[in-house]
Amino acid sequence: MKFMELGFRPDTFYTVEAVRSVSSDLQNDLIIQVKSTKYLLHKFPMLSKCLRLKNLVSSQSQEPETSQDQKVIQLLDFPGETEAFELCAKFCYGITITLSAHNVVSVRCAAEYLGMTEEVEPGETENLVQRLEHFLTSCVFKSWRDSFIALQTTKALPSWSEDLGITSRCIEAIANGVNASPNDDFSNQMETGLSRNRSRRRRDESLCNGKAENSRWWGEDLADLDLDLYKRTMMAITNKNVSPRLIGNALRIYASKWLPNIEECSPVLESVISLLPTERSAVPCSFLLQLLKTVNVMNVSPTSKMELAVKAGNQLDKATVSELLIPLSDKSGMLYDVDVVTMMVKQFLSQIRPIRAQHRRSRSEEEIQEIRESLSSSSSPPLLVKVAKLVDSYLQEVARDVNLTVSNFVELAESIPDVSRISHDDLYKAIDIYLQVHQKIDKTERKRLCRILDCKKLSVEASKSAAQNQLLPLRVIVQILFVEQARAAIATTTNNITKNETTVLRRSFTTRREEEEEDDGVERVEIKPNGGFHSTPSRFMALCTMPRQPKKMFCKLLSISRSLSQRI
Repeated sequence: MKFMELGFRPDTFYTVEAVRSVSSDLQNDLIIQVKSTKYLLHKFPMLSKCLRLKNLVSSQSQEPETSQDQKVIQLLDFPGETEAFELCAKFCYGITITLSAHNVVSVRCAAEYLGMTEEVEPGETENLVQRLEHFLTSCVFKSWRDSFIALQTTKALPSWSEDLGITSRCIEAIANGVNASPNDDFSNQMETGLSRNRSRRRRDESLCNGKAENSRWWGEDLADLDLDLYKRTMMAITNKNVSPRLIGNALRIYASKWLPNIEECSPVLESVISLLPTERSAVPCSFLLQLLKTVNVMNVSPTSKMELAVKAGNQLDKATVSELLIPLSDKSGMLYDVDVVTMMVKQFLSQIRPIRAQHRRSRSEEEIQEIRESLSSSSSPPLLVKVAKLVDSYLQEVARDVNLTVSNFVELAESIPDVSRISHDDLYKAIDIYLQVHQKIDKTERKRLCRILDCKKLSVEASKSAAQNQLLPLRVIVQILFVEQARAAIATTTNNITKNETTVLRRSFTTRREEEEEDDGVERVEIKPNGGFHSTPSRFMALCTMPRQPKKMFCKLLSISRSLSQRI
């Protein structure tokens, strides 16, 4: 921290019965009251430096004398506390005073109020206002730490600090310091979170011969500011092209400190959301989802909620199921906000598809390359498959909500492209949980729910479970049995067909191909000379997949039909 000393005389101020006086051979001839403190001073040193006091004394002398008592000059609207006035008074007496970032703002406002400018005695040495301005410009604003301390002190005198330009100059100095500081020390730690014990070295080659400074990371320091100053400072830092990731992590620190305070939560939340960087991955998805959870329990504008959902949707592949369980407190009675998750899924798909088609001009080349690498990465599953698994796992959790409607469930499930679900096992589990919790839904809703299930994508274990599930519609059970019979028939046929049989079957297929052109309800199969299958539209597939004893299969289906007739 930088200091400036003015004056050379020892301190001669003393207190007697709550009155401050100056030791002198001359009797005091000036009484000034600041707040509740009276000062017994002398006109010569005070009036030679303070234009306001000079004018007040002059106006007093023109008034008729009503008594022989010495008149008191009351400074009722004096900015700040008595400490600032006393420092100004000591400067007038030539007493040594020490200025730093902690008190320079209050003294600067006091000196402005007292009129301690060169107008009092033109041509003389610099008055206090000029010396304070020199100290601010050459020392305080050259140091990030001192600028930050001075900015904090402006909270006590907001109007005066604004009018004198101190607040804006502190903010600009802080933004310049952040922009000039080496950010590379922190860039490798962004993914694992911020460490509270990090420090950075700042150098200051100012006129004050200051030494290098040590402090916490600037994001942690700024978290101590109140909301208005923090917002203005972060906007200034953003305009300096500071790394979006650093800004995003600074916002995380500020939110984690202030959001737990319920009285300050709403305005802080709105401000943090408005300051979020637009770049993808600048702010972790977990932090965005945490903000969404807070939004749903606070009185925050729908616009802010939409903005958060869009930003979180852009990197939905980095979310977890627990993070997506966003509480909902509205009249619907639902436990979780399924609609906002559906919105995020659609946003994720909207920003993936244009990149694949290379039509997204609004994105930077770095962002496009980042998502391309994620999509083509061989070390991790494709993003669409990953999000599909995430959604199906999420559906298993929210399916336990008794107030979750079929429409909400189906809309979210259908928002995932069918090609993204390699397996429907997790989706079947979610449907099964929903049916167990909501057994009173009607037949139409039950069929609508199960229509999203693709029986062909169920594993053998899932198919076995589903075939015995009494909650599923009979139509779904029949489809599962046919799929399993078809799988068994294909496996058997593949192992037993000889080369001669292959030739006969190919000739039979060729003669009947034209007759079956209109039948598109089943999959046609062409048997190649090597014994394999090639999919073509034909009824022949149904014939190949039919078991050798079809009566047993239909007897089984008939038995199931009779036992479940009451449910259809």
